[in-house]
Amino acid sequence: MKIIVTENYEEMSKKAAEVIKDVVKNDKNAVLGLATGTTPIGLYKELISACEKKEISFKKVKTVNLDEYVGLPKSHVQSYDYFMKDNLFNHIDIDIENTNLPCGDVKDLDAECARYTALLGKMQQSVQLLGLGSNGHIAFNEPGTSFDSTTHIVALTENTIKDNSRLFDDISEVPTKAITMGIKNIMNAKKILVIASGKNKAQAVYNMVKGPVAESCPASVLQNHKDVVVVVDKDAASLL
Repeated sequence: MKIIVTENYEEMSKKAAEVIKDVVKNDKNAVLGLATGTTPIGLYKELISACEKKEISFKKVKTVNLDEYVGLPKSHVQSYDYFMKDNLFNHIDIDIENTNLPCGDVKDLDAECARYTALLGKMQQSVQLLGLGSNGHIAFNEPGTSFDSTTHIVALTENTIKDNSRLFDDISEVPTKAITMGIKNIMNAKKILVIASGKNKAQAVYNMVKGPVAESCPASVLQNHKDVVVVVDKDAASLL
């Protein structure tokens, strides 16, 4: 596990973007595993800038996303499909047909989980980007999730719903379930890139890097992966 500590969020975003840019430069047909949330936004801005400067091209790149809310149509401004288009896909030279997210707006969610797991079996991620929850969750895999899990439906915790309510007009509008890539799917990636910023992530970063490998901290499983790069600002790294 390679740890890169930066001064601030901006530098973290730049360093993390370099990792993804190197992957794309070395493999024009790369499969990028992508994440949502506020933490990757700076990284995505760096990738947009690199594409605009012709440093990299996403024309042959394919993407797979970690998760999506259950019950939100793709057109909803808080759906992760909308987020990815708004924060990355609409601003780079990617073929939108090469982008993939699990769909939470279907009747048969079990079939959708099976479809996405099968898709991931055919599209090994060249690099999988991960944010880190303050309780050590990765994607929507909360503490207690089996390390052998594949794409599944998750009932969101009260804390997660409360955290996400800031993005909605009312807490009653926040989805209570999500469809998420499982830990086994994440660990199948050739390379994993974790980004974290802020003192509220410091304990989770410590547990991920130095704590016991246990399902009580899903991110700790990354200690078992052969190629992990962790890019954190000094606040998030303060307990290391």
